[in-house]
Amino acid sequence: MNLSSLRPFLAILPLSLLALTSSGCGQEVVRGANDPSIDGKAMSTGLDKEDIQRALHETLNNLRIAPVMNEWRAQNPPPNVAIFPFQNSTSEHIDSMLDAMLGEAETWLVESGTVQVISRERQTQMIREVEGQQNAVFNPANTAKYGRQLGAKYLITGKVSGNDERTDDARRVQYFLFLQVIEVETSVIKWQRKTYVTKAVR
Repeated sequence: MNLSSLRPFLAILPLSLLALTSSGCGQEVVRGANDPSIDGKAMSTGLDKEDIQRALHETLNNLRIAPVMNEWRAQNPPPNVAIFPFQNSTSEHIDSMLDAMLGEAETWLVESGTVQVISRERQTQMIREVEGQQNAVFNPANTAKYGRQLGAKYLITGKVSGNDERTDDARRVQYFLFLQVIEVETSVIKWQRKTYVTKAVR
């Protein structure tokens, strides 16, 4: 058999292989909308959507009834608030989840109608200005300076830390979500809250 007679077969071979690999060897792909239990299952000891929503729900509900929220409701015009990146103090690769958490908290504040939230794009630009670097990263030591540069009256900062324990047949990771509201002018902590999330493999 010569090369010219093989050409039609070679042309369809990549498509055949693609069809076989995309079929997933008979595995079914299911949407969470069709099977709500999918989102409820823990796939690892890392933070997932349900962990974030539960921890934020508990934390922000506490902020909702805190005295600082009453101060914000009484101010006209509403005060400017900046939310800075949440620090990852764990050994887990959860930065994408922390970004999602930041977005959820930002949305909650905007929808509360009690403050004006400074955009994260403006914060990124300002961090570069303060740090004097094109690719500058957030430095917690300069949080108050960032706030003044942004014209923010209050800052919301946070971090997630963790405790990882293992035995011969089990592993448990305890996450601690810590949030606080700081008044820029005085550096006074106006509110803070710690929430716990525990994941285990056994």
